[in-house]
Amino acid sequence: MKMKTNFFILILLFANFSSAQINYDPLVIGNNFTNETVDITFNDLQRKRDIQVKIYLPQTIFAAPVIIFSHGLGGSREGSSYLGNHWSARGYICVFLQHPGSDESVWKEKQPFQRMAAMRKAANAENLLLRVKDVGFVIDKIEEINKDKNNQLFGRFDIKNIGMSGHSFGALTTQAVSGEVFKSGRITFVDKRIKAAIAMSPSSPKKDDPKSSFGTVSIPWMLMTGTKDIAAIGDQDLESRLSVFANLPAADKYQIVLYNGEHSAFTDRALPGDKEKRNPNHHKVILTLSTAFWDSYLKDNKSAEEWLKGDSPFSIIEKEDDWKIK
Repeated sequence: MKMKTNFFILILLFANFSSAQINYDPLVIGNNFTNETVDITFNDLQRKRDIQVKIYLPQTIFAAPVIIFSHGLGGSREGSSYLGNHWSARGYICVFLQHPGSDESVWKEKQPFQRMAAMRKAANAENLLLRVKDVGFVIDKIEEINKDKNNQLFGRFDIKNIGMSGHSFGALTTQAVSGEVFKSGRITFVDKRIKAAIAMSPSSPKKDDPKSSFGTVSIPWMLMTGTKDIAAIGDQDLESRLSVFANLPAADKYQIVLYNGEHSAFTDRALPGDKEKRNPNHHKVILTLSTAFWDSYLKDNKSAEEWLKGDSPFSIIEKEDDWKIK
């Protein structure tokens, strides 16, 4: 009798496990979810630098995993809102940074014929270093307010589970704080508080060996690019973007290449110079894969990890898209 009972329990456990795998859906959000955001300016007195952030709040009273997002060159904290809206609806507190010196202020007050030159000038190593320090400073600040009982965001951040993401110059920023090393391994800006990272339109170094740059990345990375992901600034082509994944160590590394995806595939709207008609399924793929990734590594959701590593992504991506896992 005892053997039959144990066998019955095992059957139930297996059924529940299988049901969890089948029912997991990274696109599902609650029917009653309403987006709530908070705008804050963090003052870095030491660097005399003000960092504006937009925080997307999940509808939970409990501490939520944190996703930090870094915009591309000439962008702002208002960009890529489709990501902040969805990720927060899935239970993440999302902190979208604005980087002075490489944000929209670079071009906004310039005449149209001056804008490209101003953008090229801002795409430099000095601004990358400023961006990297912005990330660490903002993490410091959210740690502070998380402990401040007088702050409206007291206790809202799960500091032990922080993810980092960004697009273009923001992807390079993401790479720098989450595992890439520079000058043949002699310089690193890695912030060990970051547990997982997603880089949209990643970049390979122009001078360093990609193997030395990416060969020691120790946390989960997801890379997203497109077959036509070429930006007007940065001298990155598809080959150089794919080189990042090719030189990562194995274990928990992912890459999606969207067919006909241009540089703007990861933004809210088309960019000047786009040639392809935007594919609405690209955003669906981006949201689906990124959410399953965050659920796997910031929430330790085993159903999400099984979904991500199984055949389920192929139900979302299109036939010409290229999905790889290490």
